[in-house]
Amino acid sequence: MLSLLIGSATPMEGQAKSTSKKETICIDPGHQKKQNLGKEPVAPKSKVMKVKVSAGTSGIKTKIPEYKLNLQVGLKLKAALVKKGYHVHMTRTTHDVNISNAERAKYCNTKKAALTVRIHADGSTDRKVEGISVLYPDDQVTKAINKTSKKQASIMLKHLIESTNAKKSYGTGLVPRTDLTGFNWSKTPVVLIEMGFMSNPTEDQKLASDSYQKKLVNGMVKGIEASFK
Repeated sequence: MLSLLIGSATPMEGQAKSTSKKETICIDPGHQKKQNLGKEPVAPKSKVMKVKVSAGTSGIKTKIPEYKLNLQVGLKLKAALVKKGYHVHMTRTTHDVNISNAERAKYCNTKKAALTVRIHADGSTDRKVEGISVLYPDDQVTKAINKTSKKQASIMLKHLIESTNAKKSYGTGLVPRTDLTGFNWSKTPVVLIEMGFMSNPTEDQKLASDSYQKKLVNGMVKGIEASFK
């Protein structure tokens, strides 16, 4: 069933043709062109239902929708990792897809990824709020991957801050979550990077720039490399 859904939604691709023994990374650029307000279980065997794919936020100054920003950075990250010899898969490479959060997690599971990197951007009603945060799973249903995911998140955040000189949001910048479908269906270690606040005019413009996106990607790559040393 999953393979049929994936096949009709997008050619989930990105495999690195490499003879290296480096790890497999799965990249999930969050959201898509059209939201899907249908519901799916937030976790296996759960009766709690959540929207399959929300609309995401958009730039207060640039007006760029989050789904476009996420894919821009996701593709840059893929290219940088492939160059270093990693095996890379992406849940989507175009905008016009219809893939739920549970399906994204299941796809990365099938690739037996050493790490799944979910790429997102934040939003707030307070336009002054800024900074990067990295989320990780912390539910009983994800017990098998919680410890590794938290460690990966901590390393990732460190290198993102060093690369961008951005602030840490939400205090420490590390945020445990139990309510994210994309976490709860995951069997691979997984982190979700909130690259910054598109609701902050200054940060929004930074996020839209090629130079800042490269800094973000540089931090992500260094974080991934440090995680597997």
